[in-house]
Amino acid sequence: MRNRHPDISVETHVMGEHSVQTVVRAEQCEALAARRIAHVAVVDAAVPYTIVRTHLSGAFMQVCLDGEGRTFLDGRWYTHQPGRVSFSPAHVLHAFHCVPDQRWRLAWVRFMPESPYSVDGALSPTISPFDGRVLEHAILGLSSEMDNAADPGTCGVWVDVIERYAARILAPLQREPRLVPLWNAVKADLARDWSVAEMAAIARTSEENLRRLCQKSLGRSPGKQLATLRIAHAAHLLATSEDKIEAVARCVGYANPFAFSNTFKRMTGFRPSEYRRRPQSA
Repeated sequence: MRNRHPDISVETHVMGEHSVQTVVRAEQCEALAARRIAHVAVVDAAVPYTIVRTHLSGAFMQVCLDGEGRTFLDGRWYTHQPGRVSFSPAHVLHAFHCVPDQRWRLAWVRFMPESPYSVDGALSPTISPFDGRVLEHAILGLSSEMDNAADPGTCGVWVDVIERYAARILAPLQREPRLVPLWNAVKADLARDWSVAEMAAIARTSEENLRRLCQKSLGRSPGKQLATLRIAHAAHLLATSEDKIEAVARCVGYANPFAFSNTFKRMTGFRPSEYRRRPQSA
């Protein structure tokens, strides 16, 4: 059986009889709701387990615990293996699926739209190293407490652990302080025609060292990070405003709508017009 990726243009939620997931939702747990976490889960999955969200309303982080699967991020499919965490911002295309002859164990945290992690420009799509075992135990501990005494104080302790580990995962820019003022400046003026030399000057380093820092901290070059921030903000504008596509393109630094459309398609899987018309998931 060949490994085939799902159609990413169609909202898809397939569990399959051989997949099991443990989920705690904010509707059940006040402590999750208070922290603006929509739900948490630990999943033991196998083919045909497939999720495609054509509109991710809140940010989503997912840690591979064992086995492997495939995750769509930053415009392409990645092999998601143990010890790696992926982060998808709000308003992006988000998808993942199992592969034949592999079980895939993962833990995830999905944030509400009003969470600080879901705010436009808060974080970029990323896959980075992280041991998710403590996060797994905290989610399972919360689930066990909810199934038994459901003591609010105990639930709060488990959710506090979950939130602290999520914060540790979702602070990639803080690992390299020189990049913080750079990307803050870039996000404040995405329409500017940024050069690597200008970005290096803000980071107070050489162009070559900036490339090394970005690759180490973000897994992408400065140019790719700039494009990622631009397309992420464009996706936010397309999802939340009625601005014309040409205006959105100019707002994020693309004078040529055709170049904008091609870049948007490459990084999200949709043309901007298709993205705006796509079905909305809850």
